[in-house]
Amino acid sequence: MSYPGYPPTGYPAFPGYPPAGQEASFPPPAGQYPYPTGFPPMGGGAYPPAPTGGFPGPGGYPGYPASGGYPGAPPAGGAPSYPGASPGQGFGVPPGAPGFSGYPQPPVQSYAGGPGQIQIPGGFPGGQVPSQYPSGQAPAPYPNQPAAMTQGTQGTIRPAANFDAVKDAEILRKAMKGFGTDEQAIVDVVANRSNDQRQKIKAAFKTMYGKDLIKDLKSELSGNMEELILALFMPPTYYDAWSLRNAMKGAGTQERVLIEILCTRSNREIRDIVNCYRSEFGRDIEKDIRSDTSGHFERLLVSMCQGNRDENQNVNHQLAQEDAQRLYQAGEGKLGTDESSFNMVLATRSFPQLRATMDAYSRIANRDLLSSIGREFSGNVENGLKTILQCALNRPAFFAERLYYSMKGAGTDDSTLVRIVVTRSEIDLAQVKQTFAQMYQKTLATMISSDTSGDYRRLLLAIVGQ
Repeated sequence: MSYPGYPPTGYPAFPGYPPAGQEASFPPPAGQYPYPTGFPPMGGGAYPPAPTGGFPGPGGYPGYPASGGYPGAPPAGGAPSYPGASPGQGFGVPPGAPGFSGYPQPPVQSYAGGPGQIQIPGGFPGGQVPSQYPSGQAPAPYPNQPAAMTQGTQGTIRPAANFDAVKDAEILRKAMKGFGTDEQAIVDVVANRSNDQRQKIKAAFKTMYGKDLIKDLKSELSGNMEELILALFMPPTYYDAWSLRNAMKGAGTQERVLIEILCTRSNREIRDIVNCYRSEFGRDIEKDIRSDTSGHFERLLVSMCQGNRDENQNVNHQLAQEDAQRLYQAGEGKLGTDESSFNMVLATRSFPQLRATMDAYSRIANRDLLSSIGREFSGNVENGLKTILQCALNRPAFFAERLYYSMKGAGTDDSTLVRIVVTRSEIDLAQVKQTFAQMYQKTLATMISSDTSGDYRRLLLAIVGQ
């Protein structure tokens, strides 16, 4: 597929997930990749090879050899256990403000290696997404990024008008008081308030009743509904830091979570996450990354957690040409690969600059940069580098496909579903929904409805919007 302004050379291979012909063997046997505290797996489909000329036809992308497949996903688990928080100051505390108590502080555990990260193609209009999916049917053509996305994005949750924290606290208290729980009342409040308003409800609840709202909710809820409610009540920065901590604690590492967060957030968001990680968990995220990862993947994540990407939106076309030549000489143009050159360019250049570099590279190499990365790299570092480029091309499409594969096939990766719906709900979930429908010819709400149930489904649908 082509991206606006790119030469009509086609866009190449997105490596198999799982490798074509091996779909029946995914996910691997239980226990192969242990997830800490019950985080479930990702689903996956296969991306076949891509063409060198013109737009791809209905049969997919012929012309390039597919590179190695993604590491297998572990078996499904449940929602994380959310161990109780220790007394004292809570998470996400701004200077001079009260803490957010009641949330879990993940315990110190040992480290080990683990599975990889799902990847998606960039935002290319006018072509077809590869067809070799487990179901035998390809999603709809990968969409271009609508003009609205370049002018500003939109969440599905906005601050409620005439907000009254005291009234909402009373509603929640009544919903949890006595025999049974009125989950619908909880859904009606939580899904229609911004995160900032939820923090005010939490503070009002403690002031009015001398009880911690989070502890009360945990005692009344369980499973995926509990995970979703707790995620909604976590301040965004803390939720990202908490997710990263859970991805690295215990036996095994969820590399897909590290990549999803560190390779897609802005400089400001990453710096806030790093500071929150230190203040709430008493740990240095860079040291944890070094302990849990290795090699060029470790270096890429360390680069990402510096939060120093150039964010100038102006494009230097001469620099794009120089970077494209540098990347070609570091990979396709030599025997072996100079990984540090790829790390330097992809970790420092702005997203508009990277788009121009990809354009220049396709002219120099007669091959798309994503395809070259698939040929020169493998495993987690390949996934991380591709995620950066995919977000540079079409960030909502990246999250749309992550959501699709969280529900595709047998089982549901509920933690990924919850994490993306919650973290994008006030940022760009409206665009993610639009892109999802274009890519898969079904709405996100339809897929959620068929893959979830009960109050958990009602709350997800209320957040996503019908």
